Amino acid sequence: MEPIIVVAVIAGLILMLLLVGAPLKPIRFIGQGLIKIVIGAVFLFFLNALGNQFGVHVPINLVTASVSGFLGIPGVAALAAIDYWVV
Repeated sequence: MEPIIVVAVIAGLILMLLLVGAPLKPIRFIGQGLIKIVIGAVFLFFLNALGNQFGVHVPINLVTASVSGFLGIPGVAALAAIDYWVV
């Protein structure tokens, strides 16, 4: 897909939301969830970077990023323990 088309669609959606308005709670809830998933992916990136010395590698996908994002550091530790002992 052309980048100009993607930018135009996103700009159109933003303009539509500004004109029509949007219910704030669902958008805020979805936004906070997406931010937590991104933070979880960053946690997993640092775990993989530091855990490479110890043979710990947790793949970064939607499920593991969600677990580490919503549970935080204990979730990352649980994923590392599962990877180390179970897998």
